[in-house]
Amino acid sequence: MKHLVLTLGTLTVALAVLVTAATAADRRREIVRHGDVEIDVIVDGNGPAVVLLPSLARDSEDYDAVAEGLAAKGFRVLRPQPRGIGRSKGPMTGVSLHDFARDVATVIETLGGGRAVVVGHAYGNWVARMTAVDHPALVRGVVIAAAAAKQYAPELSVAVTKAGNPSLPEEERLAALRFGFFAPGNDPRVWLDGWHPQVRDAQRAAAAAVKQSEWWSGGTAPLLDLQAEQDPFKPAAKRNEMKDEFGARVTVAVIPNASHALIPEQPQAVVDALAAWIATLP
Repeated sequence: MKHLVLTLGTLTVALAVLVTAATAADRRREIVRHGDVEIDVIVDGNGPAVVLLPSLARDSEDYDAVAEGLAAKGFRVLRPQPRGIGRSKGPMTGVSLHDFARDVATVIETLGGGRAVVVGHAYGNWVARMTAVDHPALVRGVVIAAAAAKQYAPELSVAVTKAGNPSLPEEERLAALRFGFFAPGNDPRVWLDGWHPQVRDAQRAAAAAVKQSEWWSGGTAPLLDLQAEQDPFKPAAKRNEMKDEFGARVTVAVIPNASHALIPEQPQAVVDALAAWIATLP
């Protein structure tokens, strides 16, 4: 019997590997265009569209495990690479969050059937909210994942810069990652790579070019505030900040054992929370 259990366990692992390999094999890349902008989009699965937007100076490949999980649950997952990353290109100066929202809208129109849930992680949540404000007909719901409170400590922005600066000593970067991004016990080394410092300043300038009040509401669509339990950008005292301001359209969900990075820390919990909330949408 013991031998049989081991054999079945090995078979289960092998099947899981095959499913993951099949999902990755189904993944493809598309280029969508508007004006002088080209956006490189990673596409997984089929079904209702979900757009995943990455955090500051990082690329959409952070979401690999989440995309696979959502695709397995019957969604078409669209991951636009921000301008300046992958094959995405377009003006990087004189732009604002409105321009980045137009990029996302074009992806939804071209590959998402004209309507999608838009998920933005950290910096990406600003783009997600701007998209919902500027293009409400395209947005079925908004998810702000590890979104900062309306005001947060300036030393956290310093930590973001240090974490994504490959010219700094590794230990200094790891200290910044532990401080601002990863809960105790979670390995920050997974985020030593994957940074694109060349786009960081442009993204920050695009955010600074608009007033916070222009995007803060996330339009009028249903909104999931997907929080990391140990995120210093949104401490427990700010847990209900969005719900207190916008009422019943906001749902709050908290992921344990996670900080601001969230996505690499608890990908399965993120998948489950997203799928459960999307199931409640009209």
